[in-house]
Amino acid sequence: MTDLLTSIQAALGLSRTPIPFTAEGALPSAFAVTDLACASIAAAGQAVAELLQQQTGDLPTVEVDRRLASFWFATSLRPIGWEVPPLWDPVAGDYATRDGWIRLHTNAPHHRAAAESVLGACADRAAMAAKVAQWASADLEQAVVEAKGCAAEMRSWEQWQKHPQGLAVNAEPLVHFSDEKDESHQPWQGSVTQPLAGLKVLDLTRVLAGPTASRFLAGLGANVLRIDPPTWNEPGVVPEVTLGKRCARLDLHQPADRSVFESLLKDADILLHGYRADALEHLGFGVERRRQLAPGLIDVCLNAYGWSGPWQNRRGFDSLVQMSSGIAEAGQRWKQADKPTPLPVQALDHATGYLMAASAIRLLAERLRSGRGGSARLSLARTAKLLIEHGPGTDEMLRPENPQDQSSLVEQTPWGPAHRLQAPLRIEGTPLQWTLPATELGSHPAQWF
Repeated sequence: MTDLLTSIQAALGLSRTPIPFTAEGALPSAFAVTDLACASIAAAGQAVAELLQQQTGDLPTVEVDRRLASFWFATSLRPIGWEVPPLWDPVAGDYATRDGWIRLHTNAPHHRAAAESVLGACADRAAMAAKVAQWASADLEQAVVEAKGCAAEMRSWEQWQKHPQGLAVNAEPLVHFSDEKDESHQPWQGSVTQPLAGLKVLDLTRVLAGPTASRFLAGLGANVLRIDPPTWNEPGVVPEVTLGKRCARLDLHQPADRSVFESLLKDADILLHGYRADALEHLGFGVERRRQLAPGLIDVCLNAYGWSGPWQNRRGFDSLVQMSSGIAEAGQRWKQADKPTPLPVQALDHATGYLMAASAIRLLAERLRSGRGGSARLSLARTAKLLIEHGPGTDEMLRPENPQDQSSLVEQTPWGPAHRLQAPLRIEGTPLQWTLPATELGSHPAQWF
């Protein structure tokens, strides 16, 4: 566990401070998922502590609860009298091919349409399975990707090590930082209780990793505005990840909305984005344009498969990266199962989200010191390498959840009341607390409050 934390501390430029992890047990897995959860959350907490030390002279203590960290890597929301919609589209999942396994990711309607443009319309999993079985894994993966869909053949870690994309990811750092020459001298507006008060975070991320990062920043007092395209929805995760945020919609293909976006970006301190590597360039908001609009911007981005190599612009999600990188295949062997066995939670997403948040806070500390903006790039595939290389997991069990694990506050969401789990991270004097309940996408105007 200390190896995992020290690797992350080194990648983020944090001091090698030991951080205590309380409680016992772990999520049963082929890999050390609970250790990854604790280490990534701890690093985000340590980044906050070091920012506070820089501003106040005092270094607060940090600790992480293993049980709560494990639970938060699944879901933090406990609805009262209602249910969150299912996470997966009915035909999303793993399918046997002629020569192995493939995962089809069909949660977004256009991704399902892409898969069906290759395989034919499928009413249910049985119909999809019959069609997939006629294909070789590599051929189907390529065909779906070329149709602008999302698919991943199951590979072993050894196969991934020889794959051009696996080789490219191996050569990348866990977090790639770069400094900018642009300066923006603004004083610290925060406090010990709300270290990020006064900061504007423009969030262009989807589903889990980026939204996990912006949820964490919101819990420290940041003003987070999430922007989605007009038709995008992710009903299975919105109640989980919009806590503490305002959510608006803009169509960046429309001149009026582009103008609104530019004015938002000009006032932003932090930009989080998780589009494919070339997507903002194609929209006319590449690196140079972003710097021009917002000197001193802290620009934190992630993608699925890394920032070099043939797949750097490929669509991907946590479950697909687990298939590609050998995690699902190792899980199958570990469990002696007859099918791919992923991690018990979407740990690549959650861990990368906390690493993004830590990166943003590190860059903020530097901006407060020097006035200079900076950027950080992360990827799910590089986080997968970190997890795999830190060795096997465990069979030890976590003590089951109980009512004391939940906050006593009732969160009034648009879907109904809910509790949240207690925060897994404790920073002395700095409670993680959110002033806004989770909300529907597009429920606010596209403006800073």
